Amino acid sequence: MSALLPRHGPHGSPSGPPPALFAALDLGTNNCRLLIGAPTRQGFRVVDSFSRIVRLGEGLAGTGALSDAAMERTISALSACAERLHRRPVRRLAAVATEACRRAANGPAFLARAARETGLSPRIISPREEAELAMESCAPLLEPGDRRAILFDIGGGSTEIAWIRTGPRPELIGYISIPCGVVTLAEREGGDCFSTHGFASVVEDIHARLADFDRLHCIGQEIRAGGVRLIGTSGTVTTLAGVVMALPKYRRQLVDGTRLNAEAADAALEQLFAMGRKGLAAHPCVGPERADFVLPGCAVYAAIRQLWPLGELTVADRGLREGMLMRLMRGDRFPGR
Repeated sequence: MSALLPRHGPHGSPSGPPPALFAALDLGTNNCRLLIGAPTRQGFRVVDSFSRIVRLGEGLAGTGALSDAAMERTISALSACAERLHRRPVRRLAAVATEACRRAANGPAFLARAARETGLSPRIISPREEAELAMESCAPLLEPGDRRAILFDIGGGSTEIAWIRTGPRPELIGYISIPCGVVTLAEREGGDCFSTHGFASVVEDIHARLADFDRLHCIGQEIRAGGVRLIGTSGTVTTLAGVVMALPKYRRQLVDGTRLNAEAADAALEQLFAMGRKGLAAHPCVGPERADFVLPGCAVYAAIRQLWPLGELTVADRGLREGMLMRLMRGDRFPGR
C-alpha cells in the first residue's frame, strides 16, 4: 500500500537542528510539479508540494514549437514554485524538463527565459533517464517473488516503458519511449478517443508501436514463466484506481501502491468511456481540467493490457519527483557515489 513509499517518518528532534530539505521539480508536457522533502530513516517525508496543469505541449504536435500562451502559463507556475522554494531554503534542488521541451524547436530558448525570469533552470533529460527515475521511485513496490517488472508512465507528450530485472538493486534492462501521451493523442487528428472507432484506432496504433519491444525482450515468454509485475505510474492508472475504489474524492494515500485486479480495471475503463466529456468533467477523480485527457490515457493502457495480459496492476502515484529526491538524498549521504 502507500506506506511503501519512503515518505513517512519521524520528525527531527525538537531540540536538534531542523532537517535538511531537498526539492525536485518536474516540468512535463501537461503538468508542472514540485516536491520538497526531508530525509527520514525510511526515505523521506513530504514537507511541501505543488502541482499545476500548464499544458506546455499544447499545439506542439502541429507547430513543432511551444506556443506563447503555453509558455506564459508555465512561467507563472514556475514562478509559484520559486516562491515556495524561497520560503523553504533547500540544500539541493533537481529540476528537469521532459518531452515537450525535448521536441520543441524553441524548448532550449524557453528554458533559458525561465531561468532569467524565475531563477529555475530545468535541464532536459533523455527518455532513458526518465525511465530510470521512475524505476527508482517505484522500486519499493516490488516484492521478493518478482523476477521482472514492466513499468509504464503515460505522460502528456510521450509514454515510457521500462523493462526491469528485479533484485536487491533493480536494473533497467530495456526501455522504449513513444511520442504518444495524453496531450498529443487528444490533439491528434482522427484520434478522437470519445468514439468507439477512435479509441480502438489509438489502441491498435500503440500496440503496433510496442510490438517490436515486446519481441526483442521476449516479454510475453517471461510473463508465461511467471513472476512479472505490471506497474503503472500516471494520472490514467490513478484515475482507474479511484473509480474501482469508488472514492468520493481522490486520495493519494489510499491509491498509491494499491493493486487492482485487471478485470476490475477493465470495468473502470468502460465506466469512464461511457461517461463522455460532461460526465468525466463532473467526476471527483477527473474534473474539467483533465476530462479531455483521461480517455487517451486509457487507450494507451488498454494497448499495454492487450499486449501484456497480466492479472494485476500495481498503481503508483509517484514518479520523477520522488526518484529525483531519492537520488539527491543518497548523493548527500554518500558524496561521489
